[in-house]
Amino acid sequence: MKNIIFFSDSPKTHTGGLKIINQFSNYINSINGFKSSIIYLEKKSVFKWIDSIKKKIGKKKKTFNGWKFRELKIQKNYKLNLDRESDFVILPEIFAHLAEDFLISSKIPYAIFVQNGYAIFSTNEYNKLSLAYRKAKFILSSSKDIDECISTVFPEFKNKILKVSLSVDSKKFNVNSKKSNLITYMPRKLFRHSELVVSFLQKLLPQTWSIKSIQNMPEKKVFEILSKSKIFLSFSELEGLGLPPIEAALAGNKVIGYTGEGGKEYWKKPIFTEIKNGDVKLFCKEVLKNLDNKRFVKKTIKQRKSLSLKYSTVNERKSIQNFLKNL
Repeated sequence: MKNIIFFSDSPKTHTGGLKIINQFSNYINSINGFKSSIIYLEKKSVFKWIDSIKKKIGKKKKTFNGWKFRELKIQKNYKLNLDRESDFVILPEIFAHLAEDFLISSKIPYAIFVQNGYAIFSTNEYNKLSLAYRKAKFILSSSKDIDECISTVFPEFKNKILKVSLSVDSKKFNVNSKKSNLITYMPRKLFRHSELVVSFLQKLLPQTWSIKSIQNMPEKKVFEILSKSKIFLSFSELEGLGLPPIEAALAGNKVIGYTGEGGKEYWKKPIFTEIKNGDVKLFCKEVLKNLDNKRFVKKTIKQRKSLSLKYSTVNERKSIQNFLKNL
């Protein structure tokens, strides 16, 4: 029995990355001869307290060292007794530099799962980082943009890249539900940008239209609201492959905004309209231009079908099976 162990940060974060890891782990558990689990790491209480004090007194770090091994603990008292014969660990890129402490010294085989190519530099201790990527059996990537980031930073390891697919369950969206004059958005990391665009629009929109943020909503509620809205505003920034714009598109929304770089892989008209990062005025003009986009859902059936096939559960599971065959 091969045991695939995913490392992740705290489940309290509810990130898209953790959602993907859960999907992967759950599927691996359904395959004969394999089992999977997730180990959550978080800072020890004393270091959380120190960070809080530093923040209050305004003390800034002179250098960025990333997560430190001595500051971390494993949640729920999980005993980390790894076996080099039966266990295979998958580290997220934010923990890559910890490979030496957790795995390399004990000769535990592992892969690095890069979900965001712009988060590769998890530390400025570049020797530790290079060692982690050099000793990794594979480097998992889910988009062309991530491939390019890995190949740019570590060209000597590009032959280790193994592609995995991500999925969005289009069946969770009720595209046939009656659409409302509703614009949805997720502030993401660009709160100031979203705040400006929304403020402008609230002054310019007809009174029959409203805007709603879906940030931190339960998944079921997000699917329900996206199914009712007509336009989704994307504020993605430097992401490997942002899924919210795909979800919004599959729910029958016109998607306007930033690609986050990784989104360029699927950002095609007529569903998607790209806005140059920071162009608030053009952002608003494009939204206003699409308020009377009649029959949009029917006109984009073919493109939504293509998206749902590309990011299907079938493709995701095939890619996971291929990864497991290469262990």
